[in-house]
Amino acid sequence: MGGVMTLFIETLFWILRLDIRLRLTVQQMAILGVNSIFIVAITTCFAGAVISLQLANLAVRYGLAKFVGGGVGISMAREFAPMLTAIVVAGRAGSAITAEIGSMKVTEQIDALEAMATSPVKYLVVPRFIACLTMLPILTLFANIAGVLGGSVVASLLAGITPTMFYDSIRMMVNMNDFWGGIHKSLFFAAEVAMISCYQGLTTKGGAAGVGIATTGSVVFSMIVIFITNYFLSAWLFPPI
Repeated sequence: MGGVMTLFIETLFWILRLDIRLRLTVQQMAILGVNSIFIVAITTCFAGAVISLQLANLAVRYGLAKFVGGGVGISMAREFAPMLTAIVVAGRAGSAITAEIGSMKVTEQIDALEAMATSPVKYLVVPRFIACLTMLPILTLFANIAGVLGGSVVASLLAGITPTMFYDSIRMMVNMNDFWGGIHKSLFFAAEVAMISCYQGLTTKGGAAGVGIATTGSVVFSMIVIFITNYFLSAWLFPPI
């Protein structure tokens, strides 16, 4: 954890100096965002569908059908959209970052960068950190839309809740604080995924086998940190009334 924090501070140092390689940053944004959007949409669409599946019939039975859309909307905005998006990005993009940087480490390309007086943090970490910080909130926005669509379809097919009633419920129950709280969460998750993935790559040892171990460790460690952080962020952003 100390090494990750040191890497984070060094990354902020280069960003505050505005010493950023824009072309590499845009490339990473395209790789991280565009390649993840389909997986994020599918995952969160079915997450919204499952929430609706569990809520809809029960709500109709007790005369609470007008609250189903709000329940799905709040669940997606506060919890499922930011957390599932972060998990997908950690599994797909985070592992790719660790594998790429780890391969450079074991083949001594990073040593060559340092020999040319080029900081590996500035060249490799800063573009990936900014790309994560930019794309994760955007992916979370798409996740919210996909989750609500999935929930709407299931509520209509299984419980006869019309789309009008479903979306009126969202307008009535979901406010901007729910939405922005989820976006704020995604910024924390983005920083964690970027830092853990890059740190695991930069500290890779042991050749090709070491790259595999570092990649697995990156995904596992990222997911554990995301789940722990999510609890404390939820308690802070959405305190129980």
